[in-house]
Amino acid sequence: MATMLLLTFLISSLIMVTVGLAIDSMEILLLGIGGQLSVDTSDVEMASLDFGLLTRGQPLAVLHPVSAQDIARVVKEAYGSNQGMTVSARGHGHSINGQAQTTNGVVIQMSGWKGGNKPPRPRVWAEERYVDVWGGELWIDVLKSTLEYGLAPKSWTDYLYLSVGGTLSNAGISGQAFNHGPQISNVYELDVVTGKGEVLTCSEDENTELFHAVLGGLGQFGIITRARISLEPAPKMVRWIRVLYSNFSAFTSDQEHLISLHAEPSNQKFDYVEGFVIVDEGLINNWRSSFFSPQNPVKISTLFPTGGALYCLEIAKNYHESTAQTIDQEVEFLLKKLNFISTSVFTTDLLYVDFLDRVHKAELKLRSKGLWEVPHPWLNLFIPSSKIAEFDKGIFKGILGNKTSGPILIYPMNKNKWDHRSSVVTPDEGVFYLVALLRSALDNGEETQSLEYLNNQNRQILRYCDEAGIKVKRYLPHYTTQQEWMDHFGNKWDRFYEMKMEFDPRHILASGQRIFTPTFPSLSNMPS
Repeated sequence: MATMLLLTFLISSLIMVTVGLAIDSMEILLLGIGGQLSVDTSDVEMASLDFGLLTRGQPLAVLHPVSAQDIARVVKEAYGSNQGMTVSARGHGHSINGQAQTTNGVVIQMSGWKGGNKPPRPRVWAEERYVDVWGGELWIDVLKSTLEYGLAPKSWTDYLYLSVGGTLSNAGISGQAFNHGPQISNVYELDVVTGKGEVLTCSEDENTELFHAVLGGLGQFGIITRARISLEPAPKMVRWIRVLYSNFSAFTSDQEHLISLHAEPSNQKFDYVEGFVIVDEGLINNWRSSFFSPQNPVKISTLFPTGGALYCLEIAKNYHESTAQTIDQEVEFLLKKLNFISTSVFTTDLLYVDFLDRVHKAELKLRSKGLWEVPHPWLNLFIPSSKIAEFDKGIFKGILGNKTSGPILIYPMNKNKWDHRSSVVTPDEGVFYLVALLRSALDNGEETQSLEYLNNQNRQILRYCDEAGIKVKRYLPHYTTQQEWMDHFGNKWDRFYEMKMEFDPRHILASGQRIFTPTFPSLSNMPS
């Protein structure tokens, strides 16, 4: 009851102050929320920021839910009121441009619970090979829970301290996507709280349109409170390999060859295919490439082409104790068909869980140096395969020069592993690349590492693509006008808009995405 008294006070008083509305008194809402609604300064401050540190929200309160019903009651109140209250779900806060923030509304803090009550823990169905997880569960905890049964999800993100609902609202990609598709291609069922406050179960067989709309739907149609995720037997070990190229064509040709093997038996393909660009020798040992060490037999600096870049192919092969005796032969068979620099093979073996959690260990090092909580003007692009060489020439060997301030990932994926019914937009080619410029802005006096410089460079990159006719699609997209969003979604826009009007007609969910403007009678009738 105390929680709902706080919610009523919030809606009645804070919205009047923030929005400037004169509202009638409201009845006390005895909705029986089991979680905690907080206006504590530390909670509100946390919910006003994200990993990008590029924008700041102004939430009125933060809800720490323990059930879908908690969320539904708050959303239903927002939907039924005329006061302009919005609701945004926030996982681990890893958004870049304020996508999970809100102003004059409530942030649903899906991860990191407070108080004695907690949401349901992951429930593993070992025989059926799936797991039911709370939408705010972090992938690292999903992994730990499923490994107890010798199982694991098939598709991952590189960083595991992200929420399930957060990645499924975008796509969820890593080096396994060429084989298993993105994370959204490995979901059997969802529970979703719509923008009307309804709790709906959806799947291929039930509420099918909502199911596909929510997957990759940027939080526009509902808040994911439960996901049923496909599992497979978990390997014990991983052979992790990196090889270098000075020739971009050879690099991408080998990458595309490796992902073309997706239908082959497991002993005739790698389980993970990624890559990255090295335009700055000083970044060889950054948080994404600490794999290289002074003990390596080749000095990487001697491989740098004049005025060019190096390209690193990153591949991995999973194995068990029962297949350990054949792993060397399997890897050798696959490597001998590739055209990398022969003296540049770097190999290590490690536990499967350590491989999946590799970025977190580097995060801890950066945190200890004060280099994690800095602005991150990241730019993630899907590039058609037919244009990737032109992108290399204009961006990697052109606009970026020989200085950058973070990793640059590049790897191809198979479009036929993506369900076209989802809300995600990808290039219209059978193979497309992710290019992710994961850069950090530092206030260290270096112009090329400043936030202004990196933002300007991002705009240069997008302008170059537009002028060169490279039809990129942004992953983790961010736009400021609806016309830009319409251009982004292309022929999916009409359906996207239709689903929005059906499941969130007042546009109260995920307003931080800036796709739709909330609509409330009291706002439309305000005096000018």
